[in-house]
Amino acid sequence: MSVIRAAAIQFNVKQGAVDANLAQVREALRRAAAQGADLAVLPEMWSSGFAYKSLNELAQRTAGIVEELLALSRELNLVIVGSMPEPGGDKVFNTVFLADNGTLAGVYRKIHLFSLLGEDRAFSGGNRWLVAETSVGKVGVIICYDLRFPELSRRLAVEGAQVICIPAQWPRPREEHWRTLLRARAIENQLFVVACNACGPIGKLELFGMSMVIDPKGEILAEAGDGEGEIVASLDMQAMADWRAQIPCFNDRRPEYY
Repeated sequence: MSVIRAAAIQFNVKQGAVDANLAQVREALRRAAAQGADLAVLPEMWSSGFAYKSLNELAQRTAGIVEELLALSRELNLVIVGSMPEPGGDKVFNTVFLADNGTLAGVYRKIHLFSLLGEDRAFSGGNRWLVAETSVGKVGVIICYDLRFPELSRRLAVEGAQVICIPAQWPRPREEHWRTLLRARAIENQLFVVACNACGPIGKLELFGMSMVIDPKGEILAEAGDGEGEIVASLDMQAMADWRAQIPCFNDRRPEYY
């Protein structure tokens, strides 16, 4: 596909309220599809939130939710990206199940755990990056705190990612870090970034939203405010190829000296 439509579905994830979150996502995915979306990104841990006391119990529902996501992706002709708790023994994984028109195109478990908020005590870290061949092209996935580790995004770019999708729950007061890092990952890797942050209060934290779709030059194609809603923008793959030809960063790399 030379041009795809990408959506970020921003909402206030309710802690432990799987049914309410799922109902909201069903409706939002239908709205995004009605706007022509081919790719939809949901927030991090969108089905349950970081309900630490019941994460293991909540993770038991994830397999059933994945099946519903696969059905929705088939019905709506969508690629859907968003993370949920996945059972993993004593701890759980923070995992993206990448649904592509009814098939599971890939699985990514969050590699970098945010120790400041105790994620390392509740979650196990993943150990594999993901670039998936999908109906909209090659899609790479990172999750929230992974954004602060440029080596991971560069690996996805080197492996052929055309779009990096980023589910997140990124809180105040670090709005400018979010904005700067998202644009940097797009610019330095000459690819599209579709980042979906949750919004609203989460316990003592306040999530500011500001979901974005960014092009390979770092231009913001669409940006959400701090409330619930969907943003949709067109990603022109030929324009990306032309930009890479104009400034051939990947040809000029000398990684043997890094």
